[in-house]
Amino acid sequence: MGWLSRFLAAVAFFAVGVLFSPETFGSKSVTHLSAYLKLAHLLCFSTAFGAALWVTFIGGIIMFKNLPRHQFGNLQSKMFPAYFSLVGICCAISVAAFGYLHPWKSASTAEKYQLGFLISSFAFSLTNLFVFTPMTIEVMKQRHKVEREENIGTEIGWSKNKEVAKANPKLAAMNKKFGMIHALSSLANIMSFGGLAMHSWYLAAFENCALIYDHIFRSNGTAAIILVLLAPHVSVSWKWTYMAVISSRKFLVALLVYYSCRSWEGYEHPSSSLCS
Repeated sequence: MGWLSRFLAAVAFFAVGVLFSPETFGSKSVTHLSAYLKLAHLLCFSTAFGAALWVTFIGGIIMFKNLPRHQFGNLQSKMFPAYFSLVGICCAISVAAFGYLHPWKSASTAEKYQLGFLISSFAFSLTNLFVFTPMTIEVMKQRHKVEREENIGTEIGWSKNKEVAKANPKLAAMNKKFGMIHALSSLANIMSFGGLAMHSWYLAAFENCALIYDHIFRSNGTAAIILVLLAPHVSVSWKWTYMAVISSRKFLVALLVYYSCRSWEGYEHPSSSLCS
């Protein structure tokens, strides 16, 4: 399947999703702008997270273990700028969408932390794109030149480089410089991925609470009334427990709901949240 066919298939699936969205059938639970921003945030976040996961932990390792070292380095020098550009753009869109949906003045503490995580991922990606990647590529090209003079670089792995570097001070110095810059680049990449990973945990927990809220609130009017009556006096986590007891009359369900949602003291109805 060619690139155009894949693109058209993705557009077709997206069109079907829009066709069957709540807004298409006249739901007024969220505005069109809010829905588009949520879609942009989730798509861009998932793209950045997936790309970072693959490049950092899967693709790069497989290529290093199976490609000649110079070929691997040349491929990375072409791939990394595109990779960091993709992650940076996706993080920027996620930051903009999340910030618009959760204005700083009215955002909860958890939402402010999440915005900080997304901004940090964006900043680390830009640092890699404009600082560490150009430096790494430059040093790599210089080292490749020295290695070609020593007739090495076509092997897989580092064994020959280390052997030659023992008798070649210039190559040893380049190895040290390259290792330092590459380590900083890897650290920035891991920090960027870490920010995305922490945001993924937030989204997963928030979506879980949203589903429980909708199920209980819509299925039991008595529970909804008690929730309103208890609102000024009881924390959100205990409201969840009371609602679960009334709705299900099973203490186990109450415990599950309580321990799932006890940390979300500032929880809002899903219609106003990012993950509704």
